[in-house]
Amino acid sequence: MSPSSFGSSVIALAGAIALLYYGRAFLVTLALAVITAFILEPFVGLLMRLRLPRSLASFLVCAIGVCVVYLLGLGVYTQVSGLTNDLPKYGQRIGDVADQVIDRAESLEQSIVNLVVPQRFRDQQQQQQQQQKKPRRRGIPEPPAPAPAAAPGAVQEVRIRPERPPLLDFLYTHLGPVYEVLLMASFIPFLVYFMLSWREHIYRSFLQIFQGQARLMAAKSVDGIATMVRAFVVGNFVLGLLLSAATTAVFWAFHLPYVFLVGSLSGFLSVVPYIGLPLAMIPPFVAALAIYKNLASFAIILSIVAVFHLIALNLLYPKIVGQRVHLNPLVVTIALMFWSVIWGAPGLVLAIPLTAGIKAVCDNVSGLAPIGKFLGD
Repeated sequence: MSPSSFGSSVIALAGAIALLYYGRAFLVTLALAVITAFILEPFVGLLMRLRLPRSLASFLVCAIGVCVVYLLGLGVYTQVSGLTNDLPKYGQRIGDVADQVIDRAESLEQSIVNLVVPQRFRDQQQQQQQQQKKPRRRGIPEPPAPAPAAAPGAVQEVRIRPERPPLLDFLYTHLGPVYEVLLMASFIPFLVYFMLSWREHIYRSFLQIFQGQARLMAAKSVDGIATMVRAFVVGNFVLGLLLSAATTAVFWAFHLPYVFLVGSLSGFLSVVPYIGLPLAMIPPFVAALAIYKNLASFAIILSIVAVFHLIALNLLYPKIVGQRVHLNPLVVTIALMFWSVIWGAPGLVLAIPLTAGIKAVCDNVSGLAPIGKFLGD
């Protein structure tokens, strides 16, 4: 490779990374819409077998999907609205736990000091502290001079700034990002509908860009990406449902409050790559603060969550998801780092399907086959 071509490749790569970073709102929305369309396409095909036109079948599938999301959001809102009434109790309990942790840390620190520091040095330190507490006769700073009184008859202007409510303060500070997220999210149902209803036209037009053998490679790449995305998303969803059901049953046996919300959050957070285990422990830990005071109960609940996570990661995940997503661990780790830096939290969720989609393209293009082998397991 000549130096000029290498420099052009570096500039092109830097431009692509900059485009991914600065266009993350648009690209994340488009990626979510494409993945959703790939998932819903089999349901559209099922309705078309009942002699429904594609446009009507796409509309019914999208409408049912929106209703399901609305019902799930309504259930979460019901649980969260009840949780807001108990926030003072949780705040007080968290404060008590924090005080206990601080007391134990101070006692541990004192024990270490007593064990390491000799007695004479401790006596000297105590004497120095007592001398510092004694009032000094000299060098006492003078009290600050009183503010000059206003002249008789003068009107002193006092400005009182009204205190903004916490909700308005939050909206004022985060209105821009919240508006951007809501605006982009509102486009997803329409994008999915048009992708489903115009699928045949888009597919034919896309393949007409290529000629000869390249057209066959493009068709295989699109089919491979669609199959991989369905397997990955559906597999993770099924795994999340299984973990949610298991954790909900355990939390119900331990009489945790808001068991359905806590169990669902813990189950689906557990399937997040690499950081799923600590994320899955947060909801049951917070819920247990209101009813448990001994550390043994917390340890048992968190241990059960850890056991479920390890079983799902080592036994269920390879059978449900790993057979379709052939990526080696090093590539997965690098992909999670890269996409999380570029797109934040959405990039952490979309890192594996995006990387697996790139691998599917490389596997079906003869010139990129070595890259596909490098990405594979």
